[in-house]
Amino acid sequence: MKLKNFRVREFRSIWDSGPVDVDPQTTCFVGKNEAGKTTLLNALYRTNPIRNGDAAFDETFDYPKREVEDYRFAVENEDREQAVVVECVYELEADDHAAIVKVFGPRAFTDSTFTRKSYYGKAESMAYLNCNEAAARSFLAANPGFSDELKAELAEASDWKAFHSALDETESTEAVNTLKALVAQVIEGGTARSYIYRKVLWPRTPKFLYFDEYYQMEGQANLDALIEREDNDELEDSDYPLIGLINLARLDHRKLVAAKNTTELKNKLEGAGNHLTQRIVKYWSQNRHIQMRFDVRDARPGDPEGMRKGVNVWGEVYDTVHWATTPLRNRSRGFVWFFSFFAWYEDVKRQKQNVILLLDEPGLSLHGRAQADLLRYFDAELAGHQLLYTTHSPFMIDPTKFERVRIVQDLGIDAIEALPKDEDGTKVLANVFDATDDSLFPLQGALGYEIQQTLFVGPNSLVVEGVADMLYLRAVSAQLEREGRVGLSEDWVITPVGGSGKVPTFVSLLGSQKGMNVATLLDIQNNEKQLIEDLYKKKLLTKKQVSTYADFTGGSEADVEDMFDRDLYIEIVNAEFGAQLSAKITKSKLNAKEPRTLRAIEAWLAENPLKSGSFGHYRPARYFSDNLGKLWPKVSDETKDRFETAFKHLNGLLG
Repeated sequence: MKLKNFRVREFRSIWDSGPVDVDPQTTCFVGKNEAGKTTLLNALYRTNPIRNGDAAFDETFDYPKREVEDYRFAVENEDREQAVVVECVYELEADDHAAIVKVFGPRAFTDSTFTRKSYYGKAESMAYLNCNEAAARSFLAANPGFSDELKAELAEASDWKAFHSALDETESTEAVNTLKALVAQVIEGGTARSYIYRKVLWPRTPKFLYFDEYYQMEGQANLDALIEREDNDELEDSDYPLIGLINLARLDHRKLVAAKNTTELKNKLEGAGNHLTQRIVKYWSQNRHIQMRFDVRDARPGDPEGMRKGVNVWGEVYDTVHWATTPLRNRSRGFVWFFSFFAWYEDVKRQKQNVILLLDEPGLSLHGRAQADLLRYFDAELAGHQLLYTTHSPFMIDPTKFERVRIVQDLGIDAIEALPKDEDGTKVLANVFDATDDSLFPLQGALGYEIQQTLFVGPNSLVVEGVADMLYLRAVSAQLEREGRVGLSEDWVITPVGGSGKVPTFVSLLGSQKGMNVATLLDIQNNEKQLIEDLYKKKLLTKKQVSTYADFTGGSEADVEDMFDRDLYIEIVNAEFGAQLSAKITKSKLNAKEPRTLRAIEAWLAENPLKSGSFGHYRPARYFSDNLGKLWPKVSDETKDRFETAFKHLNGLLG
């Protein structure tokens, strides 16, 4: 089961976050300090926390302070409903559906999602899902162990009480008694819908594991006191990663207290340290010359407060370069954070707990490269669980996966006067067009390195999707100019951004900078029209600065390849991929109704795969550029006109 989306209302700095879509794997919440990122995760965590005692919303502490008394008064006088603090939508997976089918059959519940709403008050919540009660009864009535007479009586039952009465009136058998027990539980909850939620879905719903700096382990503990806190369900925040560390090291803190053999204990501790060292250094590039060590010994009068009786455990780090042993708690804050989370999560994973991870400002005290290690760890080791994390560090944003980013901002903290509720408080934005400069700043930093590596940027930047576009435009422009026609001005720096998904972010980040003139020439297909229209509707660019190839081909959809006649482009593909093709491509073999040449070729190749390798847009563009001398005579006047019209339009945008 996955969290599909959620929404937070009337909680601390949030009046209404707006609906927040959650990525199936990783969602990154970006925003400046005080924007409300922590508040957002905190609200979500309380809806189903791994620590059951945290599952409560208290209006005294959590309702927005400036109107809490007005809210209470309105609720008491029944002038309004209780606030829905968090609304979560969960998406079922195949095994979730199978669990329902096993009880009530395939037609009782056919939706792919269910909704749960949390309210103020301890563990106050309500679930919303659809159930075909009649279909559930019909499935149960068709039990092959029942007589035809009983099946007929059960089929006539109009509700669950009548269904139960029919079972009461028949001879008791194992099958009948089993069903009576199930139906009794259904009646107790009122409906099969309630049973499906309480007994099937909610126990399968992943718990939220929230982790921030307060959960960092001390690295040392009195085992007797730790066991007592564990038995009394009074564990402190820092105990959780420490217990995780002990478990991960394959030790048992209860057995450590009772150890009788010094040699056996020493061997166990040494093995545990070696095991952890191998796991840690894989993702800690800052210092690979470290070894984890444990020490367990009786308490001494001079030990720290609370560790002067019984048995103590000490976590230590040995540096093989400096030949020095340091208590774990005295290592860098970044290392302690990483190690603490690593220990707790690895233990959760070892126990196969079903959790969604909520990390508040992970790796904040880590060096930039160590934060990159952490991102690598997220992708490699956390893939089995959904991850939602907050950050304002550009190093904690993967510039190749901007679709995972959600922007968090609170316009009220910068406003001189109070804003209306629909504008005030923490908001979550998936659309970068609506973000403030402060909110975008971490994304600018994240893009910086990639831009430096992959993009060419100038005062006049023509944004295109890929390198293939750049090759075609420069090659055709040069040939047109040799013929005395208009080519693309050299003042334009063609900027390939690596895909249509990066265009809005790139334009939003750089288009508003002083002295920067940005225009686009993009591929377009029907499902991307809104994205392209938003470039000028959101006033990042003027409408004339936003061009697509369809503007010059006369169609509604077009790629750069559609600027050429289809026959010529097919010839280029055949020449470049020659020996790899299972059969030569001809125009007659392609779907004539498909307006985009690339789409038509890809569809044909899906049925006639290449003998080796894969088809890509770049190789034909490179072939065209490398063999321009022999191919140019085959370029039609219509093709030249299309490119020249595009170049004239773009040159007209230069200041």
